[in-house]
Amino acid sequence: MQSVSRMVGIGLGFAVGAVFFALGSYDAAAQASGTPAAQAPEVKTPAVAAPAPVPVPDPMRTDWPNLKRFHKDDEALPAPAADKPRIVFMGDSITEGWKRHGVPAEPADPAKDYVNRGISGQTTPQMVLRFRQDVIDLKPSVVVIFAGTNDIAGNTGDMTAEQTEENLESMAELAHVHGIKVVLCSILPAYDFPWKPGREPAPKVVAINSWIKDYAAANGHVYVDFYSATADARGGLPEKLSKDGVHPNPAGYAIMLPLVEAGIAQALGK
Repeated sequence: MQSVSRMVGIGLGFAVGAVFFALGSYDAAAQASGTPAAQAPEVKTPAVAAPAPVPVPDPMRTDWPNLKRFHKDDEALPAPAADKPRIVFMGDSITEGWKRHGVPAEPADPAKDYVNRGISGQTTPQMVLRFRQDVIDLKPSVVVIFAGTNDIAGNTGDMTAEQTEENLESMAELAHVHGIKVVLCSILPAYDFPWKPGREPAPKVVAINSWIKDYAAANGHVYVDFYSATADARGGLPEKLSKDGVHPNPAGYAIMLPLVEAGIAQALGK
């Protein structure tokens, strides 16, 4: 019996050894052939999604007329004094430039209350949308409307002369309904636009100015002719009056200042 048990034990030992030999041979063969040996299943960590980017509001979509620009200033502005007529300047960067080169930062007539509501780059359709907030609600005696350059440049898209004229007319009508005297200024001469070259603005400026002059005369408004006092032979703004041919320098505003003051005085006298 001991012999039999011994023989069985030897046989089991040979069997177990054979199994381990076979497994080792399989693993070696798998490594040689490039086939991966059996492994424990990999535990994958769930991917964490990156936070979505916060969109940056586009002011041209959320506040196209830029009502925010003067909203707080308008709310803080007191009512005009009875003995000091308020004059609001509505326009673009050239109007805004009065702050640096004359009216209203250094008014020629301290008896008037000057309010500048020019916004650089704006076109007349944008001004129509903010006209109530930035002009009517301020209860001025006179509004000086000085716009159109950026319409011709196509700052907010191509526009026809008729569209510019209709927007100027809309602002003048709104002012008239609310008892505000209107001063309409000619567009300054421009031979070309540095930011929009090749649009040939010179003849377009002349055509719109002709309409502004006729419209003002037909409707009892004051027309201020900056163009004739500043244009060169090409129909542009000369270098002595402007660095870029569009925006006046102090010499340019020095020519314009007495003209607009005369226009305001004429409007107040009506």
